[in-house]
Amino acid sequence: MDLSYTPEEEEFRARLREWLAKVLPGLPPKPSPDDWPGRRAYDLGWQRMLYDAGYAGLHWPADAGGRGATPTQHLIFLEETENAGAPYVGANFVGLLHAGPTIAAEGSAGQRARWLPPVLRGEEVWCQGFSEPDAGSDLAALRTRARRDGDDYVVNGSKIWTSHAEVADWCELLVRTDPKAPKHRGISWLAMPMDAPGITVRPLRTLAGSTEFAEVFLDDVRVPVANRVGEENDGWRVTMVTLSFERGTAFVGEVVACRRVLGELAREARKNGRWDDAVLRRRLGRLNAEFRALWRLTQWNVSESERSGGVPGIGGSVFKLRYSRARQDLYDAAADVLGPEALDLDSRWTLDRLSSLSYTIAAGTSQIQRNIVAERILGLPKGR
Repeated sequence: MDLSYTPEEEEFRARLREWLAKVLPGLPPKPSPDDWPGRRAYDLGWQRMLYDAGYAGLHWPADAGGRGATPTQHLIFLEETENAGAPYVGANFVGLLHAGPTIAAEGSAGQRARWLPPVLRGEEVWCQGFSEPDAGSDLAALRTRARRDGDDYVVNGSKIWTSHAEVADWCELLVRTDPKAPKHRGISWLAMPMDAPGITVRPLRTLAGSTEFAEVFLDDVRVPVANRVGEENDGWRVTMVTLSFERGTAFVGEVVACRRVLGELAREARKNGRWDDAVLRRRLGRLNAEFRALWRLTQWNVSESERSGGVPGIGGSVFKLRYSRARQDLYDAAADVLGPEALDLDSRWTLDRLSSLSYTIAAGTSQIQRNIVAERILGLPKGR
């Protein structure tokens, strides 16, 4: 692994910094967290600006509409945009970080041409229809059925924790196409249009008060067979590609954000007198080391991805497992630094603290990640 930057990469960083300094002051105010149509428009507008400037889909292959940049350039992009306070992907999260990379890796030429450009141009939003109410953390236990009827699948079932379903145009949907097959083998990956008849979306309010998740109910929804990515009943393998992107690269920008937050906490502790507490200083020091190590792990995972054709490997589970814990530790420390302010329900610190609790569940629970690490990295026998 080479942790140094080439002259070309440093030149890329300088150009990106210059562009960000020019465009960020002119952005409109962020809409209210409850204004989902406004948030969609804001996020798509920022994505269009990235596209017009040549920064959309940096690390996507050129034939998928991207720039074919190196994974290291992508890391530089994430680092610089976060440090500059640029908008996050927001409603574009699933399309840019999950569905899009999956279609780029597994889709046909026609599928890539249909779905990838609108994601990069900021024209269409995707949501994720994986989890189900009765499956828990066992994704392969899904029961949403897709029955073949001519050129369509007829889909019945329900999904939960469907990210951005309220404003999505498409859904990356897992369905069971062979109920008699072993549970990991009878699954297919479909792209479902969210305006199809028979779809009901019911928003879910989180502990932090947001509604970025929803329940989705599917009643005889017809999805063209042409919208299947990969072969029928090979959806579990395709799903592992999706999850490798979700665990391996989707949280990278947030590591940079956590390092920035840690710096804010250190400055606040110096202002309010908490810095005199040696125990707190050691705690913040350990967190600094933790996030520096996570950044290095990210660089290692990216190097591995570059050698394996662009799809992140199982090292993403190591990253996800430790990052989800470190993020909670960070906001626990924030409560010690800020005192009563950390309990203010209108404070961003409180909302971020509540949000941090979900990271041991999102993208596969920590228990699932430990199983992956134990079985696929350490070679331990499967549990009974």
